[in-house]
Amino acid sequence: MSAMSALNITKVAVGCASLADLERRQKGREEGGTLFITTRYRPKRYEELVGGSIYWIIKHRLVVRQRIIAFEEAADGRWNIRLDAKLIPVRARPKRAHQGWRYLKASDAPKDFEGDEDGLAALPSNMLNDLARLALI
Repeated sequence: MSAMSALNITKVAVGCASLADLERRQKGREEGGTLFITTRYRPKRYEELVGGSIYWIIKHRLVVRQRIIAFEEAADGRWNIRLDAKLIPVRARPKRAHQGWRYLKASDAPKDFEGDEDGLAALPSNMLNDLARLALI
């Protein structure tokens, strides 16, 4: 298996109108380079997701991803998904909002901006969001 898992998930960033909103929401929750999100139900294929990414949907577009580190059961029976705190912008792709988890094969995932020869990764997140919204990138 490659460094990146063959399986990822998509999730709506509820209440976030932009990538900057998601960054603000997560900023205070980082601890030692990781953070977690809590969910009631663990994805059935969770073991395949470790090493993959969660792709966040903002305004009906996949815009950013975070690497999945682990799944941990909480004391109350819910599940914590431990994520790398680094948000990695991706080439925006339309994606309808949905409830719960949707699996995304690595071959179907949008490419990262990191190491991008066009220099788009250096742009501020709000500008990337605007360019994607206008379908310019």
